Amino acid sequence: MPLLPRRFERLKAVLDRRMGDLTVLLEQVDKPHNLSAILRSCDAVGVLEAHVVSMAGRTPTFNCTSKGSEKWVPLHRHPSTAEALRQLKAQGLRLYGTHLSVDAIDYRDCDFTGPTAFLLGAEKWGLSEEAIELVDQPIVIPMLGMVQSLNVSVATATLLFEALRQRQAAGSLPSQGEGVDPQRYGRMLFEWAYPEVAAWCNRQGRPYPALDGEGAISETLPRNVRLRH
Repeated sequence: MPLLPRRFERLKAVLDRRMGDLTVLLEQVDKPHNLSAILRSCDAVGVLEAHVVSMAGRTPTFNCTSKGSEKWVPLHRHPSTAEALRQLKAQGLRLYGTHLSVDAIDYRDCDFTGPTAFLLGAEKWGLSEEAIELVDQPIVIPMLGMVQSLNVSVATATLLFEALRQRQAAGSLPSQGEGVDPQRYGRMLFEWAYPEVAAWCNRQGRPYPALDGEGAISETLPRNVRLRH
């Protein structure tokens, strides 16, 4: 079934507002409910992609809480925290880790308008010592009650929406796709529009076909390639 033009415009409008310089790294956050809720918040804010370091032998899974957001926010798995942080720092991201310490500052006193990555750990034990050593700035979300921490998905949403608020106030939110590398933008738009064709192209080792202005594929594909979107 061909992609309807209005659906294509919807996909473009969402991708146009994605931010490649705002992300989260989740360390051993393996509960499906929490992971699903976090990706849903990432999608709502306009985060391009998220990152995770899972416990040994665990594979990230999702439930209905995500509302399908895992289709729109790629979740990249890393073998270790050190490797994940090295990659994020290489991208020029400043690393903010949620950790209650003497060096931690109120998250509202931070500037999240620049390239930003939030690090959050599992609720039982928080960030690892390795992560704490490598973050640029530990941060806290002040609590007024008896409990001294939020659910990890709620904490992530709080931080992401503060970053969104700051960027809106600064007038720096992307609106025409400038938040995504142009080559990456084209690939993601095709994958969003035609995931099954994208998978077939990847298996064949061939580039994605071009799309016309209304989102239709501009070449004839084999009849056995399904155009479901």
